[in-house]
Amino acid sequence: MDDRRERLRALGALVRRLRKSVGLTGKELAARAGVTQPTISQIETGQLLPLPETVERLVEGLSLSDASRGELDNLLERLREEIPRLKGGLAGREEADVARVRAASRVDSFQPAMIPALLQTAEYARLALRLGGAGQEDAISRAAAIRVEGQAVLFEEGREFSFVLTEGAVRTWPGPVSVVDAQLDRLMQLSTLPTVRLGVVPWAVQVPRLPLHGFTVFDEKASVVEMLTSEAIITDADDVRVHLETFRAFEGVAIFGDEMRELLGRVAADFRQLKNID
Repeated sequence: MDDRRERLRALGALVRRLRKSVGLTGKELAARAGVTQPTISQIETGQLLPLPETVERLVEGLSLSDASRGELDNLLERLREEIPRLKGGLAGREEADVARVRAASRVDSFQPAMIPALLQTAEYARLALRLGGAGQEDAISRAAAIRVEGQAVLFEEGREFSFVLTEGAVRTWPGPVSVVDAQLDRLMQLSTLPTVRLGVVPWAVQVPRLPLHGFTVFDEKASVVEMLTSEAIITDADDVRVHLETFRAFEGVAIFGDEMRELLGRVAADFRQLKNID
């Protein structure tokens, strides 16, 4: 753990030194890089190991000289090596996901099969991780706790979260009806937050495209696709644009607000009819 702290401090000190060398405040760098000011502070104080894509954005914001760029390129290489080592295992993956969300001001997520991690209750998260073959029960509990703790970002001013789910996603039945019922109630509560826009594409609506897989776009610059055993991070501008266009297409046929909450209420009522076989 001491070695980990030292590595994090060293990485933070480098970012802080480079920022000061170009005469930027933390707030100014955050604005240029399109991340939040707390993210800059946490990186510079050694509290957060930034993901490579976050550092790429810092490079752009710092407008570094070739020499400084080379130094930060070396940092990127070290990060790619150290993220699996310092953040290994299931809990590490969740920590990395939380860090990615915290570094973004805007998140657009389309999910056709299940409730996205940022909206899951603790029990739903445990079920999702367990059914995904995540590993031992203690590791699952720890990962679920990290996932739920990371949802505090939903309540922070100045952030924007847009979620579009299919009706199939909210009708996915991963475990006890009581867990699903609580999850649907959670969706209805979160949909009232000023930072959250939540829509559902009803079954009765013809879809504009085939929903081959879910994805989450961060600040319109990177899209993450979760797979069975890993995730793909897409940063090519054309590919990200296609993901955003797909998100907007599904957003265009989704229902929101009271109409969406009424649909969730009907889904919850359907599940309660199944309680006798729970």
